[in-house]
Amino acid sequence: MQEKSLKQNHNLILENRKKLSLSGVTDVDSFDERTISLFTEMGELTIQGRELHIDSMSVETGNMSITGDIWAIVYGDKDRKGPLSALGRLFR
Repeated sequence: MQEKSLKQNHNLILENRKKLSLSGVTDVDSFDERTISLFTEMGELTIQGRELHIDSMSVETGNMSITGDIWAIVYGDKDRKGPLSALGRLFR
């Protein structure tokens, strides 16, 4: 039960569709200038847009800052909080 107390909150603040501040980020799966795929305490999260840039990320705190022209923020599987194994990716 102690694991649950170590979990941090997941928050998301989008400012003028240009700056996104996140907390509760556990891992980044992939990123380029159009798509950033990551994992949060609340599951998978995909950010889509143009000229996306990860300005800062702290592994210790789970905070992340993204800038660019943000078009979509899409949550995926709530139970997936980390990357799949190579075999898991084949069957996804």
